[in-house]
Amino acid sequence: MFSKLKGAGGGAAAGHSPLDTNPISQYYEVGKQTACAGPGLIWKIYDAVRKSDRKEASIFLFEKRLAEKLHKPKRKDTVCEVLRGSVRQLERFRHPRILQVLHSVEECNETLAFASEPILASLANILAYHEASGSGAGGAPTTGASHPNTVTRPPSHAKDYSFLDLEIKYGLLQLTEALSYLHYQHHMLHRHVCPASIFVNKRGVWKLGGLEFTERLNEADPTEPVPITPWTSRSSKLCQPDLDYIAPEVQLHSQICMQSDMFSLGMVITAIFNHGRPLMQANNSNTSFQRHLETLDEHVKMVVPDIPLPLREATVRLLNKDPKERPTAQLLTLIKYFTTDTVVTTLQFLDVIQMKDPQQKNAFYRQTLRDSLPYIPRKLWFQHVWPCLEAEMKQSEVLAAVLKPILLMIEHVGIEEYEMYIQESFRTVLTSPKTIQATVCLLENLHIILEKTQKDEARAEVLRVLYNAFESTTIQVQSAALFSVTNVADYIDEQAIRHMILPRTVSVFNQNTADLKITIAVLSCVERILDRLDRPLILDQVLPLLTEVRLSDPEIMYRVVCIYALLLRDKKYGLTVNHMATRVMPVLLPQTVNPQLNLEQFTMLLQVLREMLEQIDRNQRNKLKLDNMSLPSPERRPLRHLFSSDNMHVPPFNIPNLRVEQRKTSSAEDMARKNSTGSYSGILGGWWFGGSSNSPDSNFLRVQNALPIRRLSDNTLMTPKIRVAHSCASSPGGSPGGLPIRRHSSIGPQERRGSSTNLSPPTGAGFYHGSVSREGSTLSVPAAYLARSMIGGSMPNTSSSTPFLSSSMSSLRSRRPSACLGGSQGSGLLQQLGTGMVRQFTGSPMGSPMGSVGSHMGSGSPQHPGNGRAHSSVPSPPHYQLFSGR
Repeated sequence: MFSKLKGAGGGAAAGHSPLDTNPISQYYEVGKQTACAGPGLIWKIYDAVRKSDRKEASIFLFEKRLAEKLHKPKRKDTVCEVLRGSVRQLERFRHPRILQVLHSVEECNETLAFASEPILASLANILAYHEASGSGAGGAPTTGASHPNTVTRPPSHAKDYSFLDLEIKYGLLQLTEALSYLHYQHHMLHRHVCPASIFVNKRGVWKLGGLEFTERLNEADPTEPVPITPWTSRSSKLCQPDLDYIAPEVQLHSQICMQSDMFSLGMVITAIFNHGRPLMQANNSNTSFQRHLETLDEHVKMVVPDIPLPLREATVRLLNKDPKERPTAQLLTLIKYFTTDTVVTTLQFLDVIQMKDPQQKNAFYRQTLRDSLPYIPRKLWFQHVWPCLEAEMKQSEVLAAVLKPILLMIEHVGIEEYEMYIQESFRTVLTSPKTIQATVCLLENLHIILEKTQKDEARAEVLRVLYNAFESTTIQVQSAALFSVTNVADYIDEQAIRHMILPRTVSVFNQNTADLKITIAVLSCVERILDRLDRPLILDQVLPLLTEVRLSDPEIMYRVVCIYALLLRDKKYGLTVNHMATRVMPVLLPQTVNPQLNLEQFTMLLQVLREMLEQIDRNQRNKLKLDNMSLPSPERRPLRHLFSSDNMHVPPFNIPNLRVEQRKTSSAEDMARKNSTGSYSGILGGWWFGGSSNSPDSNFLRVQNALPIRRLSDNTLMTPKIRVAHSCASSPGGSPGGLPIRRHSSIGPQERRGSSTNLSPPTGAGFYHGSVSREGSTLSVPAAYLARSMIGGSMPNTSSSTPFLSSSMSSLRSRRPSACLGGSQGSGLLQQLGTGMVRQFTGSPMGSPMGSVGSHMGSGSPQHPGNGRAHSSVPSPPHYQLFSGR
């Protein structure tokens, strides 16, 4: 509710506004005064709102007491009649460039009043402040007033108002069009073209008013002058045009024509670019007018440099003293100053848009206005463009086209401007029913609206448009809704995405599986919200949807591959190796040879397939490694003879009294100390080596000193090669073919050394006869003792063809790898045997101490006489003799 202006004076009671007694107050709620206009600025202009529809308006009020004070009482009626006539003329001429009257004149004893479209100020009000600021003079501005005492100071917003170059250009074009309308459509002369008769409405449009002194043209020939009464001081100044803007022929020749109005327009142009000051300031004196008229050309030359270049020539011609040299209104609208500016043309069409049909409106809003909007100053967006668009939003047939420039404005304005000018009116568009085209336009630009919407309740209202769109059965709306989700996903909460967006997206896909556009939109939507979904939703809804998509189009295939690429990034999405191998890759692999794929699509496809293969590779390898841990290792795998059919019924063979110990490589002293610890080995070792292990003089060192040229490897006692005789009684001794012979590591690859030692199955005391071969000499020792004392308790390696011993030996080697005699262990063996051993170059017969020992051992095995025969058949070349060392 506007606060009514309080005032006193005349017949009005104290504390009451002059409008309180006027009947127009029954229809309008009147606010504060905003401007003044008319002859002598006698009209006071107030803001108002129509009570019936809350439409904005302006109330023009004339207080009759002003005419009684300024003029003789008998002229009061004359002034009132002139003002009434101007309102009737405005009601008669309906044109976008003429001030529009909303309510006719209402009169009472004190006032005259009428209502018009909302007015910001008169051009006189705006230029008056420019004049005061330009000249530096103080006091109230006086431009456009025929009498300084009639001036009313306008409000501050008129003082702060400044014109843009585009506003001036477009305003002058509007005035020219208004004069052209009067001259050629109604054959009327205005006669009072001056700043006091020009109004700037709240949209920034310049309107021509002040039709108090109109005159008809010559009916026979409109170009011919019409006789007229010149301005005179004998008449009321409120009943005559402003002398500062009157054409010279009116005062000098008492004639008027169409070019007379054009001269007045030229004077308005110079006043605008001259800080609001007119070129002639006659001060209501005819003599002063004629004096200024003589210097008019000089004043024009002084002002022309401040006028835009395209307008200079036209301005000079308009101010020519000869009417025939002045351009008409029609010609003036065709100059380059107006026609080359597309923004002016756009604004010009926008002002008359109400007179166009819906088809013309749609074409203008969709293309022309939207393309020109970035070049229109921001000031005119809300002052000139937005009011037109706001009115057009109520028309459903053009709403879809109007939304194009509106959304462009919303995108480029600030949040404060959006909330101040657009948001409230735009809410009606969001909540009201809309056409399919309008709904699609809103959905495609929903993110622009949400960016400017700050309040949560307003955002919920905007998002409701998206939710309702999923319920639509129209394919265009569904596709637009899916596209909108990709833009506004950040504004949607998790609950809505999981329980509303995703289920409806899947439903839309199931209803339109054959529609490529819908499928692409669905895949884009899923890709956008994928990181907002939990694993169960992906497994239950997303992965089944992807498997149902037909990869007939490269774009669809590319979208599917992009989604799989996202699923591969994190295991939380639940894309398993089994699903990739059985459901995904069989579908994607044929697409690698699709000739329709471009390079980017093909590269993306191969990259995803490689990542899937790498994951399958890692997963399966890890799984197989875990499975192999439960199988026997290569060192523990079953022996070959266990699976041989030849040994299926042969009982296992174990060597009795055989103990395998871990052998360690050490010095001769350490090994001798180790042998001395055993009872049996200690006693026999002392007799065998001829001294204790702690003897200060090592026998091994004595041998080395005696034979300095002998190689260290020659002192190594070779491991005895043992032939194993058959266990059956029918095969005594060795077989004619002989058993495979084990060769020592020191023997060349082609050198074979024979062995006469036979090993029979254990009987009796369990001793085995054996012989140690060294360069043809034979040394008979107990085989079991040699096995235990010479190689650390390990049996000599025999042929693998011997079933009983080979199996036992292999088992021992597999369990105790260290028991096998290696090259390094051979050196340790030499150190053991070197204690108390010397070499003798004598041909001792078998009756030597070693031979006696061998024969003694041989006599201990009466059940196997073959052993003795085999032993005695061995020749006796030079050999080693063992002695006690004493």
